[in-house]
Amino acid sequence: MDDLKQTILEYVKHEYLDDEDEDLGYGTPLISGGIVDSFSMVSLKRFLENRYKISIPDAEASPEAFDTVDSIAALVVRFKQA
Repeated sequence: MDDLKQTILEYVKHEYLDDEDEDLGYGTPLISGGIVDSFSMVSLKRFLENRYKISIPDAEASPEAFDTVDSIAALVVRFKQA
């Protein structure tokens, strides 16, 4: 799961931060912290679906589910097992 979390973290840093060296951890609030907005969440969802060959229903793609790397990774794992 650490590889999954690291991949998500690197994607978020690369796509949404001006300074990729900014301190960002697995539990950092992404949406409630203003790093990821609703439009960015859609591109993040698409990235995850393509990368991990899963389909995340829109009803499951809530701000709460996408608020931290930890919660995103848990969501991916859940749909990979489905």
